[in-house]
Amino acid sequence: MKADSRSVALEVLLRVNAGAFSDAALSRQLELDQLDRRDSALATLLVYGSLAWRLALDHEIKMLSDRKLSAMDAPVLEAIRLGLFQLRYLDRVPEWAAVNSSVDLARRHQRRAAGMVNAVLRRAIRQGPPALPDAARVGAAARLSLEYSHPQWLVQAWLDQLGEDETVALLAANNTAAPTVLRCLLPREQALAELTARGVEATAAPYAPDALLALNTGDWSGIAVSQGEASQLVVLYLDPRPGQRVLDACAAPGGKTAYAACLAGQGPGGQNGHVIAVDPARGARSRVASTLEASGQDNVEFHACSLQQLDTDDDFDAVLVDAPCSGLGTLRQNPEIRWRRQPSDLADLAARQAELLQLAAECVAPGGVLVYSTCTLVDAENDAVVDRFLAENDDFTEPVANDEAAACLQPLLDARGRLRTFPHLHGCDGFFAARLRRR
Repeated sequence: MKADSRSVALEVLLRVNAGAFSDAALSRQLELDQLDRRDSALATLLVYGSLAWRLALDHEIKMLSDRKLSAMDAPVLEAIRLGLFQLRYLDRVPEWAAVNSSVDLARRHQRRAAGMVNAVLRRAIRQGPPALPDAARVGAAARLSLEYSHPQWLVQAWLDQLGEDETVALLAANNTAAPTVLRCLLPREQALAELTARGVEATAAPYAPDALLALNTGDWSGIAVSQGEASQLVVLYLDPRPGQRVLDACAAPGGKTAYAACLAGQGPGGQNGHVIAVDPARGARSRVASTLEASGQDNVEFHACSLQQLDTDDDFDAVLVDAPCSGLGTLRQNPEIRWRRQPSDLADLAARQAELLQLAAECVAPGGVLVYSTCTLVDAENDAVVDRFLAENDDFTEPVANDEAAACLQPLLDARGRLRTFPHLHGCDGFFAARLRRR
């Protein structure tokens, strides 16, 4: 049967339920089915929207159906979610199209479920959206959790950390589409001109000097590579200089590795900077190699091992620990992460992050720089890890203000010189980084 936007969305959602990440699963499915631009855009909207709004959707489905969600087959439940998402959040989709398409999806997988799907969605049309609970009765975290479809524990953590106004703005931003961001392989003005010649509309990103926001799809090979703006900013914060030796302690998928290799470049006297990239994860070598090939970097040496297993006696001028983390700053790109994480994960992740930071510190040359970064917005994985490290390692210091940072970074630094980006404030993923120097 010929694929369409809704059948593609259903297939991707089923893969996400099985453990895949939505951005990777969607990319593979769109490449396989070769939808036109309009259908690809709708499929993308359906996947990310139904994942982001799952809590609110399931809350309403429970009110509309006599059957428990756990008793529904996965394709049937996802078909209902897709239909209800269109009814509640997409103004330009006719009600009949939302209902009929979901009924058809359910029928393809389980014929006898079509009537139930039809009844649930038509009941949703008749009854309209359910009222939200009163915050005075259930509490602000519970109300915001349902209103913006985030886990209540995470909403409470951000309320404690950011306050209500900032939390509401962050929750709303997390449910919007992430921009497509590129890193230029050519001078930015030249890259813009060559992309325009290929029919790719793009504009300069607000902070990173090599970042572009792509406004449509197209071929940008040889001109730019995909890399988020916050990711680029972390490498600028590391500030690898021409001719330096750099260690990327958690390299895959290789975007920061490639950019660091580019900036290390050719140093004084023609000596090339060199990057050692380390990552023990399965498939890391091929992912990093693919990124490096697209970026045209050949001054990287990859080691498929843990940092503890790295066989080197060398010290490095700059070391980056882009630590494995909860990913809670990237919910626009992977909305399913919010449903996969639990509060207990944070302590386990923080312990691993502290271990990696300590191991990486041993590789920093005297006077060298150590950058710890994450793509999360939870203090337990960010400030707490760095503060503990500094308390236990008096041979490392942190400047109160980072006057050495590039001008583009200055608006993003806090009073201690730590880098923070937020989707609702800066339009890019939520990242954190701290820059430390060995005495």
